[in-house]
Amino acid sequence: MLRHENAVLRRQLTGPVRYEPADRLWFTALSSLIPRRRWAQVFPVTPATLLAWHRGLIASKWDYSMRRGRPGRPPTASAVKALVLRLARQNPRWGCRRIQGELVRLGHPIGTTTVWEILTAAGIDPAPRRNGPTWREFLTAQADSVIACDFVHIDLVDLRRVYALVFLEHGTRRLHVAGVTAHPTASWTVQQARNRATELGVRVNSLRFLIRDRRPTPGTSLAPTPDTTTTIARTSLEDSSLPSPRSTPRR
Repeated sequence: MLRHENAVLRRQLTGPVRYEPADRLWFTALSSLIPRRRWAQVFPVTPATLLAWHRGLIASKWDYSMRRGRPGRPPTASAVKALVLRLARQNPRWGCRRIQGELVRLGHPIGTTTVWEILTAAGIDPAPRRNGPTWREFLTAQADSVIACDFVHIDLVDLRRVYALVFLEHGTRRLHVAGVTAHPTASWTVQQARNRATELGVRVNSLRFLIRDRRPTPGTSLAPTPDTTTTIARTSLEDSSLPSPRSTPRR
């Protein structure tokens, strides 16, 4: 009887059924009670739909729509643009990063990407070639001796965010997950990196270069200045007989 009434009501609808957030929560709770082999008979949505609802819920939580102001970045002052071009013409071997650093010292807070765009629009090479291999050539030649580390975040089904410390061997593309926690601290990260270096064993002696992200990890207790991720990775890998990362290449 209930199935027939449901079929009659669906025939009266002119469009697809729209489920409210409360309905979606109810379906999600019932999904764990119904065997998968009976979903097509009694359940109105598919597992892919439940996963799509979860992705939409995660996206709506982290879109920061309440913090948005006027879209786009403020325009760069014409005086700053003229100063960028002047420094580039008077110092042809300076790249966009060097020019950006000099501008900050002069009291002009400007990003490297903005300097890159100004130089590119003026027809000036933002990264002039210097003696030595390019970044691609270096990675190709030293693939077996390069390892990278960083934090990645994971959103769980209950909307809690956790962080994973990962290491990636550049030569083999092998990813090592050192640990996962909701509140990474300096001591925890150092210990996880040391554990991973111990598990690598003698292979750690072949690693000479460490690539790391200088950005701080948002939402954690890691100090943003200096970058705690860099300090942790450097300390833990030095304890495992890895040469000093002072020779770590920088892009």
